[in-house]
Order: sequence, then C-alpha cells, then structure tokens
Amino acid sequence: MKLWQQVLIGLILGVLAGVILGEKAAGLKIFGTIFISLIKMVIVPLIFFALLSGITSMDGQGNFTRVGLKGFSAYILTAIFAVIIGLSAGIVFQPGIGVDLHSILSTTDGQPAAIASKPTPTVTEFLLNLIPVNPLNSMVNDNFLQIIVFSIFTGITINLIGEKAKPLKDVIYSASQMAFKMIELIIRLAPLGVFGYISWVVGTQGIDILESLAKLIVVVLTACIFQYFIFGLMILVFARLSPLPFYRKILFTQSIAFATSSSKATLSTAMSQLQERLGVSKTNSNFLMPLGVCINMDGTAIYLGICALFFAQAYGIDLTMQNYMMLVLTCTLGSIGAAGIPSGSIIFMSMVLSSVGLPIEGIGIILGVDRVLDMVRTTVNITGDSAITLIVDKSEGALDEKLYHKKEV
Repeated sequence: MKLWQQVLIGLILGVLAGVILGEKAAGLKIFGTIFISLIKMVIVPLIFFALLSGITSMDGQGNFTRVGLKGFSAYILTAIFAVIIGLSAGIVFQPGIGVDLHSILSTTDGQPAAIASKPTPTVTEFLLNLIPVNPLNSMVNDNFLQIIVFSIFTGITINLIGEKAKPLKDVIYSASQMAFKMIELIIRLAPLGVFGYISWVVGTQGIDILESLAKLIVVVLTACIFQYFIFGLMILVFARLSPLPFYRKILFTQSIAFATSSSKATLSTAMSQLQERLGVSKTNSNFLMPLGVCINMDGTAIYLGICALFFAQAYGIDLTMQNYMMLVLTCTLGSIGAAGIPSGSIIFMSMVLSSVGLPIEGIGIILGVDRVLDMVRTTVNITGDSAITLIVDKSEGALDEKLYHKKEV
C-alpha cells in the first residue's frame, strides 16, 4: 500500500476515533507529538546539508553562463512572486479563522501556554542577526536564517577552492543523502502522526475542523490556478508568443506530474515534450529543466505562504510587515530547499513557521490533506519550469517557432 493511501486511512480513522472518543481522544495526541519531535530532530542537519550540497553541486559545467543566469534569475523571481500570491490568498480568504490551535501548546500542568510575542527588530538588528557569530549556537537554537547564511557562505567557499575540495564535496553529498534517508524513514510514520493529531483535534474541537481543512484546500487550489495562468501571461509578455499552444501541448507532462507528485520523475517526459512538440532547443532544455527541478518550486512556495497564514490565524497571531518580509524570504528559500526531498514542504514549513515565531506543533493536522495538494503543487512546479525554459530559449533565438505553433492532429 502506498504511503498516501496509508495517510488517507490514518486521516479517516483519526476522524472516527475523534468522533467516537470525544475528549478522551486527547490521549492519542502522543502519536502526533512523536512524529513532530522526530521532524524537529533532523530539520537542522537537513537544512544545512541540503543547501550546502545544492550549492557545491552547482560548480562548473557552465552553470554561470548567460543562459544559466537568465534561468536562475527567472526561477528565483517567480518563486518570490509565488510566495506573495500565497500570502495574499491567505490574507484575503483567511483559511485559519475558526480554528483554535492554542490547546496544542500546553505547559507541564496541562494548562495552555501563552505564545510569546517577540519584539520587532530594527532593520539594522535584522541584518546583524543574519550573521552567525557562533554557527553551532545557531544550530542549537534553531536560528534557521543564520544556518542558511552559514550554509551559503560555506558552499561558495568550497566552490572557490576548486578541485582540491572534491573529497569534501563527496562527504557533503553523502551527508545530504543521509539526511534525506532519515527524513524518508520519519515520513513513513506520517499515517500514525496524522491519526494521532486528527483524532485529538476532532475530539476536542469537533468535526468542524474538517471544514477548515477543506477551506485550506480550496484556497491553495485557487492560488495555484492563478499562478498557472500567470505562466501563460509571462509567455505572452516576455516571449511574445500565444500561450495557447504551450497549454495545449504541456497537458501530457502535467498529467505525469499530477499522477507521480514528483518533478524529478516527470523531468525526462517534460524535456522530450518541450523539444519534440514545443520546439525548445535540446541544449537549453537539457540545461534549464534540471536546474528548474532543483531550485524552482512555485507550487510549494504558494503552499508554504498560505500555510504560514493558516497557522498564524489559527494561533490568533497578528503578523507585522517585517514578519511578512521574513515569510517571503524563508518561503522562497524553503521552496528551493524542498526540491527533491520527500515531503520537503512539510519539513521546510518548520523553518518558515519558526522564522516568525509560530509554533510548529500544529503541522500534523494538515498532513492528511498534504498528499492531495502535493499533486497540484507538482503540476504547477513542472509547468513553471517548462514555461521559463521556453521563455529563455526564445530570448536566445533558439526556439523553433514553426514547431511551437504547429497544430497537432
């Protein structure tokens, strides 16, 4: 039985247990707590080694050529825009209103614990706080921005060393694979975590929590559809091409992405479709598509932004403008870091929530709907990769426009 099927069963059993047991279902929360604690255990090494491995693997092979810079810049800008779409959808539709997650946080005597509000730092304090004076201390205290800065600086330094750093790169790659395997093992416990959290939430808050989760799904789908058509607008504006042939000929690739929920599993299909049906040059598609799969996750960026607002509203926390700026930064980095990691959006959501002082304990309640949304996110991700590859190829004068416009029987 596939993992998503197990998660769905865990969700259904959790709902039944919550309805039947009522307040007594609170004892089942321990399964969800164990799952979240395991995620907390590995998130720091995962973020450090995943980002470090990604940076050191970008060295050489023309990654910093003109085409590479065009593609990289486009991927980053669309990711930032996707986060803004997600946050805007969260603000407008307010999916977390009506959900009360305060009871998730409890003190040792069983009473709800207050969520401490952190004083808003000045711009100078924020910039200075980006630099980890003691990287190990940053890791101990879960200061994810400092960990990211240290990872980037370390990765760039290793790349500058050149061939002599190859043994170290091999160690970093192995360490990242170890972190990925740890996450893979932990994610196998997701059905148990979903069962524990959903049974407890339904038992204490009633069946209405499912209505809030349904609203979250609708909001994410709405934002993803909006982003989907933004890609067509980009093709129209930047490539000066009708987006209709693109949408028509990319359907098969999208069906593979939707079915597999994996951009990497869809990569070879996407590349062949771009070359054979849309007229994108083999050279540029072979370079830009793998790069996009590694760093461009617009659907994930939207999802992280909406979920951050969902939890802020569920905890009754009003975010400041600096909080929103922080979310744009961390959601963008999280969408990049989540690429290729099983359930990576869930893992990096911990980083996103922690960056603005939101507790991560509530993540377990959205695990039951994450799989459904993952199918949609992956479709948006691969569509964005394909659209940007097409636009860059057109800007280089390499696109076969006759093949692009050619009607198929």
